[in-house]
Amino acid sequence: RSAAALRVIESLAPNITGVYSYQGAIAKALRDADLVVGSVLIPGAKAPKVVTRDMIQDMPDGGVVVDISIDQGGCIETMRATDYRDPVFLEEGVLHMGVTNMPGAVPRTASEALSGAILPYVQKLLRGQLADYAPLSDGINVSNGKIVLPALIE
Repeated sequence: RSAAALRVIESLAPNITGVYSYQGAIAKALRDADLVVGSVLIPGAKAPKVVTRDMIQDMPDGGVVVDISIDQGGCIETMRATDYRDPVFLEEGVLHMGVTNMPGAVPRTASEALSGAILPYVQKLLRGQLADYAPLSDGINVSNGKIVLPALIE
């Protein structure tokens, strides 16, 4: 959903293509893709299936799909959760990897990255700025003993 984020992804290497999550664009890109990384996050909700079985069937044999949304249910229809002991499976001629808790493979790096990312939020919490800062106040799931997050109420 962010043009800036797609530009950053595409700048990593000349053969990387970032694709907006529109069915037609995804289907077209997968027809020639050797590697697909699915990453959809909707905070507080299950990830929608944006890659269908038909799209996987249209991929070249021997292609690889990795679903880093697997902890939220996965965004690839043919994906199932795997682990580091048995990380991949073959379906529709395409190798699938749906390892849950991927940051757990590099705990120190994951902890350092998470610490750096949450520090500004912790500082605002310590200054009592929860209600005045939408990124924090929007993250409240329960308030005064009542569920307030719509995705949890459903």
